[in-house]
Amino acid sequence: MKRNATAVWNGTIKEGKGHLSTQSQVLQNTPYSFHTRFENEKGTNPEELIGAAHAGCFTMQLSANLTKEDFNPVELETRCDITFEDGTVKKSHLILKAKVPGISQEKFEELVKDAKENCPISRLLNTEISLESSLNG
Repeated sequence: MKRNATAVWNGTIKEGKGHLSTQSQVLQNTPYSFHTRFENEKGTNPEELIGAAHAGCFTMQLSANLTKEDFNPVELETRCDITFEDGTVKKSHLILKAKVPGISQEKFEELVKDAKENCPISRLLNTEISLESSLNG
C-alpha cells in the first residue's frame, strides 16, 4: 500500500502561504502557513496533522489488539498533543478514554502499551511518546 499527499508553497516563510491535498481528497487545497503553524490563523499545520495521524493510528491498533483478545470496545477516544520546540517535534502525548466492557485493568494496560509501542506511526516517530489512559470512565 502507498498513500500520498501534496504540499504547495508560494512565497517566503512568513508572508507565504501553502496548501495541502491528500490522495483521498479529505484534504483538498487545505491552507497552511506560518500563521496557521505558529499563531491561530484558520488552516492546518504539520504538527496538527502528525497528532491526528498518531491518534488515529494508535486508536486503530488498540481496537485491533482488543478485538484479537475477544474484547469489543464500545468507544475509544484518543487525543494527541504534539510538542514542537526549537524546530523539533519533541514529544507526542496520547490521552485515551476507553469504554471496553469485561476487560481487567491489567489486560487493558497491556494492550494499550502494545498499541503505543507498535502502531505504525509510533514506530515512525523519532521522539518521546507518552500516554495516559482511563478505562470505562
